[in-house]
Amino acid sequence: MSRRPIREQVPQHEYASFDCEVIRGPDYDSRWHFHPEVQITLALKSAGYRIVGDNISPLQDGDCVLVGADVPHVWHQDTVNKPDAVQAIIVRFREDMPWLAQPEMNEVRRLLQRARRGLVISGKTRTEATVRLEKLSEATGLGRMIELLRVLHLLSQSNEVKPLASASFRPALDDTDQERMGRILRFIQDRLEDEIARDDLARVAALSPGAFSRYFKSRTGKTLPEYVNELRIGRACRMLAETDASVTDVAFDCGFRNLANFNRWFLKLTHLVPRAYRQKVLQAGR
Repeated sequence: MSRRPIREQVPQHEYASFDCEVIRGPDYDSRWHFHPEVQITLALKSAGYRIVGDNISPLQDGDCVLVGADVPHVWHQDTVNKPDAVQAIIVRFREDMPWLAQPEMNEVRRLLQRARRGLVISGKTRTEATVRLEKLSEATGLGRMIELLRVLHLLSQSNEVKPLASASFRPALDDTDQERMGRILRFIQDRLEDEIARDDLARVAALSPGAFSRYFKSRTGKTLPEYVNELRIGRACRMLAETDASVTDVAFDCGFRNLANFNRWFLKLTHLVPRAYRQKVLQAGR
């Protein structure tokens, strides 16, 4: 039985040593995958969640993350009925590029090692990185390379770059079972507000229930209840921040069957109760 995620083939260009993609559309058109390239993703406009290794976090406008080589990841847009729901810049480059081997790049190489857990960028560093990445996306030739070097230098010097995946996360990678994992994740996403039973997912994956549990944990680093509830809490965070719906309505709309269980998971994952979270978001927006 295969136990790895999905290897993505990043476009190679004769005219460029690395790839820069500007996304403007209804979604990211991406599945849970990995590739040997390092990736910087700046989500200028987005509402959904991202998964980096075993970390699941809600997406907000301006989110900026550095993902190391061969780290499984996906960005998912919840609302896809708008043609401009997503605006993002994605930069991908290989660690074995000759210029990264130079002595002057020692600190950058250490940064890329840290990125094996994924790194989220915050504060003034994110603000400056956003400016640089926007310039990079518009530049060509040597100008584009210079902007990438400026971004990497900035991140390598910053203390506003924090790991996402747990220190123990070590995925079992495989590029042969893309269809199976895609079926599993689509089933979960399409039924997030409903009861999601392990036996149903096992049938979707064409595995026995026990084999499915082992397979899912090896691919995501989480049990099925952990994974599903983190997705639900991520959606709840967005609803609490963007709507006036009551906490009870949010809980049921996100798939929780009782308020106590919702509050327990919310506190565990955000370290706040739902009302305190909403108040914190409102205060930050004033």
